[in-house]
Amino acid sequence: MARLGGRLATGLRDVTDDPAALDSRGWWAVVAGFEGGLVCARFDEVRTAPPPASAGWRGPAAGTWRSSLDRAAYLDGVARVREHIAAGDVYQVNLCRVLGAPLPSPEADVDALTGLLARDAGPGARPGTVRLPAQGVEIATASPELYLRRRGRTVESGPIKGTARTAGALSPKEQAENVMIVDLVRNDLGRVCAAGSVTVPGLCVPEPYRGLVHLVSTVRGELAPGTGWAELLAATFPPGSVTGAPKGSALRIISALETAPRGPYCGGVGWVDADRGVGELAVGIRTFWIDRTGGRPLLRFGAGAGIVWDSKPAAEWAETELKAARLLGVASSVTARPPGGPGGHHDQAGEERAATWR
Repeated sequence: MARLGGRLATGLRDVTDDPAALDSRGWWAVVAGFEGGLVCARFDEVRTAPPPASAGWRGPAAGTWRSSLDRAAYLDGVARVREHIAAGDVYQVNLCRVLGAPLPSPEADVDALTGLLARDAGPGARPGTVRLPAQGVEIATASPELYLRRRGRTVESGPIKGTARTAGALSPKEQAENVMIVDLVRNDLGRVCAAGSVTVPGLCVPEPYRGLVHLVSTVRGELAPGTGWAELLAATFPPGSVTGAPKGSALRIISALETAPRGPYCGGVGWVDADRGVGELAVGIRTFWIDRTGGRPLLRFGAGAGIVWDSKPAAEWAETELKAARLLGVASSVTARPPGGPGGHHDQAGEERAATWR
């Protein structure tokens, strides 16, 4: 099943890794992993539906989260990125870490976690679930960041770059990061859009979310004749806001410094209605997924920060903590169905516990 864009999709018809299928027929759920691996799932039954109930979710214990990079390793990574910048290899790199914690039950349902995320999400978030166990996909997301929106031939991206607790705390460093990524996204879209059609209707607009503020820009263009989803994904993936600039150099540095694959984190999650020629994919941030490849299922989550020459290692680590802490608290909570009635009780104490990791 998939719950995306306010719709619930059931009755799985087929699954493919061919992006050209998204321009054929039907309603598709789409998951693109950061390192590669595209899953496009077409469903027969699609109906409007509210976010799911959160009842029944049992998350990891708050103190059991572990990070692929501890504080010392992350600070060292920031220093090494700055060395690459000084050498002229790159202008910016998004350095991430992946966190994981064991789930108390193998029967954990990510759709219930989506219900919690939807309740916690602020304006602009895109709560959603993609649950395809046979394909190893169990994702709960509340991403606020638009990767690609397509309406006919018009395509739009909404990169987020720059994070602080308040709008007043956003610095020139955050604005410089955003402008750098906007240029990258313009170039990416320019590869598949008609000449002269790529514009920036919004640049560095502060948008408030729960517990923090982001700088958001909008880049828009008109697809050139003969281009579709396959060409659009090939030109723009992975999203520029979660890689760096230039993208190729940033990806090589990411591969050298990060010790765990990002998986769906920083990839793309969303839906495409091929019959209507519309679709929307979010960047896979604020996204949890269940990893069942080991002996015990783990809930995973990623957090990162954009590193530029002006970056201070300790401040970048603090940014990843800011991005992660609230959502890890939400995922570590417990919900239960009250006797005799629908719905669930949110364990507020569980949400407010500080999430820690090593």
